[in-house]
Amino acid sequence: MKKWIITVIVVGLLGWAVYDFVIKSDDIPEETNPEAGIDKGDTAPDFTLDTLDGETVKLSDYRGQKVLLNFWASWCGPCRAEMPDMQKFYEKYSDDVEILAVNVRETERNDQNVIDFIEEYNATFPVLVDDSSVVSNIFMAHQLPTSYLIDSTGKIHTKAVGAMNYETMVREFDAMD
Repeated sequence: MKKWIITVIVVGLLGWAVYDFVIKSDDIPEETNPEAGIDKGDTAPDFTLDTLDGETVKLSDYRGQKVLLNFWASWCGPCRAEMPDMQKFYEKYSDDVEILAVNVRETERNDQNVIDFIEEYNATFPVLVDDSSVVSNIFMAHQLPTSYLIDSTGKIHTKAVGAMNYETMVREFDAMD
């Protein structure tokens, strides 16, 4: 009986691993650079997402600018804590830095939650929608908020897991380039 149970478990795990590999590799966008990575010094993987307004945004379109790539959800307490500082930072440094706030949509209850969140914090930076969490999975943004600070050449300068405050944002962006 034990051998039968162990065999079923092993076969199940093997089947799950194959399924997970096939499904996950099919979800990777074609434009993803296989040489890109998510570690400090790596070129950030390129992606294309739509904004809440339906505009298409591609990360590589921001080459030449510093980018704060932020993954968040409206229900996330630390995301709520950092949003006022992100808006303050954007208002002061928007000539030098672009903020791309990626809503991990698959975790949202409905679109109105996202819209209410943006209105509550008067966020004026682009809000991108990651419907199936493909981009957040590529960037391994499994804890929210997760932010990547990307320099003007497209290289990752810093990865921050958890809420950042205004002073940290200023310090990290001043350290780039």
